Amino acid sequence: MKKWLWLAAALALVLLGWTAIGPYRTVNAIRDAAQARDAAAMARQVDFPALRSSLKAQLADHLLRKNGAPSPDNPLAIFGLGIANGLVGSLVDTMVTPTGLGAMMEGRKVWDRASGLPPPTSSEARDASKPRPLEDARYRYESLSRFTATVHDDQGRPVVFVMTRHGMDWKLSDIRLPLQDAP
Repeated sequence: MKKWLWLAAALALVLLGWTAIGPYRTVNAIRDAAQARDAAAMARQVDFPALRSSLKAQLADHLLRKNGAPSPDNPLAIFGLGIANGLVGSLVDTMVTPTGLGAMMEGRKVWDRASGLPPPTSSEARDASKPRPLEDARYRYESLSRFTATVHDDQGRPVVFVMTRHGMDWKLSDIRLPLQDAP
């Protein structure tokens, strides 16, 4: 009887440990996928519908705060805001793909890839001198199901990558942009 109790406790401890190191495994998998420019590996680590939805909401809110709510008496302003929100949504849908996300996290410009520049060789892709995404991140658990990795952009503003737990696995589901500090 004691053997089964110890076995169950050991199994529970192993499962807890596996889940606890899950965000770190996800960060490493995202980092490796971005550096190798492997879109399929990136897609396994990211909840793209949740990420797109979050980014669209952040950008729409920023647009509304920056320009103010249009007056109900001005249908042209309401129409313009609708067009702007549609453009923001289309931009997010275009950029938040495995390839686009890898490019953003690595610091490359997406238009480099679109301009027909040749892809790097495997030795260039793994070159240690190239920037590695989430390299100097500050990690933190926000809850049992939410984990963040915070990095700073070139202007020193924090960009927070949020991973959420999906069963025993973790996925990137949100990127909190530093829009409140944007000009």
